[in-house]
Amino acid sequence: MKVLGQGCRRVQGTGTTLLAAIVLLLSACSSPDGSPGAPPDDEPPAAAAPRLTPPRSLAPATAPASKARQVRSAFAQRDLFRHLVSLQKIADQSGGNRAAGTSGYEASGRYVEDQLRAAGYKPVRQVFKYWDGDLEAEVESFSILADTPGNPEHTVVVGGHLDSVPEGPGINDNASGVAAILEIARWMADSKVKPVNRVRFALWGAEEVDLTGSQHYVDELDQREIEQTVVNLNVDMIASPNGGRFVHDGDGSSFGQPGPSGSEHIERLFLGYFTQNSLAADATRFDGGSDYDAFNQAGIATGGLFTGDVGEKTSDEVQKFGGTEREDHDPCYHESCDDINNVDEGLLKEMAGALGYVTLVFSAAALG
Repeated sequence: MKVLGQGCRRVQGTGTTLLAAIVLLLSACSSPDGSPGAPPDDEPPAAAAPRLTPPRSLAPATAPASKARQVRSAFAQRDLFRHLVSLQKIADQSGGNRAAGTSGYEASGRYVEDQLRAAGYKPVRQVFKYWDGDLEAEVESFSILADTPGNPEHTVVVGGHLDSVPEGPGINDNASGVAAILEIARWMADSKVKPVNRVRFALWGAEEVDLTGSQHYVDELDQREIEQTVVNLNVDMIASPNGGRFVHDGDGSSFGQPGPSGSEHIERLFLGYFTQNSLAADATRFDGGSDYDAFNQAGIATGGLFTGDVGEKTSDEVQKFGGTEREDHDPCYHESCDDINNVDEGLLKEMAGALGYVTLVFSAAALG
C-alpha cells in the first residue's frame, strides 16, 4: 500500500458442486418481493460528479450462510502460503526486494504468469513508463491481466499490486494480496464453471510509485470500457500480524466518504460474508492510498479488503480481532522486516475466502 505524499518509495465444496450451486442460486435470487437475499427495488444513487459516466447499477443477490461457510472452508484448505514463500525467495535472490523496475519485479511477474498459465489462463502484460525521481530516469514496468470467460459487457476487475517498496520484500504488502488473487483464479479454473460475467484478474505494477500501474490501466479505458467495468475489487495487505478484518466503506456510513454508485453493494456482500461466518469486521475509509483510487475517480463501483498498516490497534479492535493494543497493525510496514515471518496465515485465508466469495457472486450476478 502506498503512503500518500511520499511519491517514489516505497468445503468441503472446493470444486464444481459448490460453485455451480452458487451460480444457480444467484440466477434464481432476483425476486422483486423485497425478501432477504433479493436485490433492493430502488436504484442506487448516482455517483457525485464522476470524471466519466459511471457503470450501470448493480445489486447482486447474496448467497445463503451455508454457501459463505463453504467458501471459507474451501480457502482454509488452499495453500496460499506457498506463494509467499516463492515471492520471498525471489526477493532474497534480487537484493532483498521486488520493487518496480528491478530484477525482483520481473521475476515476480514471471512467477505470476507461470501460475496463471498452469491454471489455463492467458496472462498478458500491460506495459507503461513512469519517471523515477530518485533515479532521475524513465522506468518501464508492467501490470499483468488475465481474464475468465464471461460477458465482457459486465467486467469484474479483481486487483492488487505486485510490487514491493525498495526497502523490503513486501510479503504482507502485497504478496498477501497476490496470493489471494492467484488462488481465487486457480479455484475458479479448477471448478470448470464458466462465469456469467467476465472476471479480469489484475496484478498492478508500480503501486508503490504513485499508484502508476492501475492509473495507467484506467486511463487507457475508453468510454465504452469504463461502462463495461461494473466493479473493482481491491486487495492490499491482508495478512497483517496484528491486523483486523477491514472492509472499505462503500456506503459512507462510517466515514462520510462513500464510493461511486454501487460501492454500497460491495461493502454489503463483504460484511455479509463475515457475518455469515461469525467473523467480526469493521469499515475502513477510502483514503486514496491504494489501487482502487483510479477506479473510484472514474465512477466505477469500488470496494475491497485491508488488515491494517501503521495504525495502532485499539482496545475495541482487540476485543473484536484479538492481538496487541497500542501496537501497529503491521510493525514492519514498508520495512526490510516485511518478510515471510510478518504474516498471519489464518487471517490471510479468511480474507482470501471473502474476496473469493464476492468475486464469485459478481461473476454470476445478473447485472445491468
